[in-house]
Amino acid sequence: MGRFCNHKLLLNCCNLLFLICGTILVVSGFYLFTDTKRILLSRLLAATSERLNDLPEPLFYYISIGLAMAGLIAVLAAMMGFWASCLNTYCCLSFYFLTVVVLLLAESVVCLAITLWPHCLGINLDEAKMSKALQANYGVPGREQFTIAMDLAQAKFGCCGMNSDSDYDVSLWKLQSYGQRDWVVPLTCCILDNPSDKKSHLDPKPANETLCQSIEKREYTQYRFTSPCLSYLDNWYRQQYVIFLAASLIIAVVEFCVLLSITLACTRVSTKKVKVESFMELRPRIKRRQSLVENVYEPEVELRIAEEPRGAIIHGVPSDISEDFKEVYIQPRDLYKNRYNTTFKPISSDYSVPTTRSYLV
Repeated sequence: MGRFCNHKLLLNCCNLLFLICGTILVVSGFYLFTDTKRILLSRLLAATSERLNDLPEPLFYYISIGLAMAGLIAVLAAMMGFWASCLNTYCCLSFYFLTVVVLLLAESVVCLAITLWPHCLGINLDEAKMSKALQANYGVPGREQFTIAMDLAQAKFGCCGMNSDSDYDVSLWKLQSYGQRDWVVPLTCCILDNPSDKKSHLDPKPANETLCQSIEKREYTQYRFTSPCLSYLDNWYRQQYVIFLAASLIIAVVEFCVLLSITLACTRVSTKKVKVESFMELRPRIKRRQSLVENVYEPEVELRIAEEPRGAIIHGVPSDISEDFKEVYIQPRDLYKNRYNTTFKPISSDYSVPTTRSYLV
């Protein structure tokens, strides 16, 4: 019983860890959903993919919903694990085992896809493709999310353009005059007076707009960001990638622990089932022997056994079996047989008198 309780305690502890991981996933999904800047920057990661770029929302918006859904499924699975632990049946534990295996396989597929084949998800930070995406989408009507995301990256990282500030020279924003004609680069490429403002990318205030928009390099060097944004964006993507993989690894370890505890619990249930079945098989034999012992020494049964022919059935017990049983069973001596002897005279049957001749004189 103690060993069984240990297996059950281990399963409940693993279920508790699994429940905590599911809760953290739900909270992380809601946190990411409310982090508008992080979601907005993810629009730049999918800029080279036509399918993802045409989505109404950025990539991290759907990832946040996926995290919340995955956490909710993990919480429900952990609650089912507690229920299976209470019932302690092979069927419930097997169903819980299959559920955790499916979750683990789905998580493994997603992690492998992100690790080995990020192009399958449309994530490609190639320099030439990112520059073309900037030139084709920045400032264009209908691409407001990309424009705001690029302004956010330039104001946040202190950079200008994907490869350099010259990316804007042949962009539709400059050629089609979607911005002001005298602007060489967007205002977010300039060094700002309000960098600590959370909405500085929406309302940039350059320290010196005139010198920032100058064509001469010696004039705008101190008032314009010249480093490319692609390197910063790549580092930011790697940070998000490491966080995602670390969280996935922790959840995978917890799921492996849950699978191990379920296996141990199922093994214990199977062993207990075998013991119960063997006991149920021996129970009729034990009852038959008990009834045999109780019925053989009843006076009426003894009398009927003496009168009935060999092989007859008396009270469900064959007479020949009773006789055989009486031969091997040693009856105890009746200590109260002579309880009315109060003469204090010795009973001759209890003593043996020697028959040899005595030579005492």
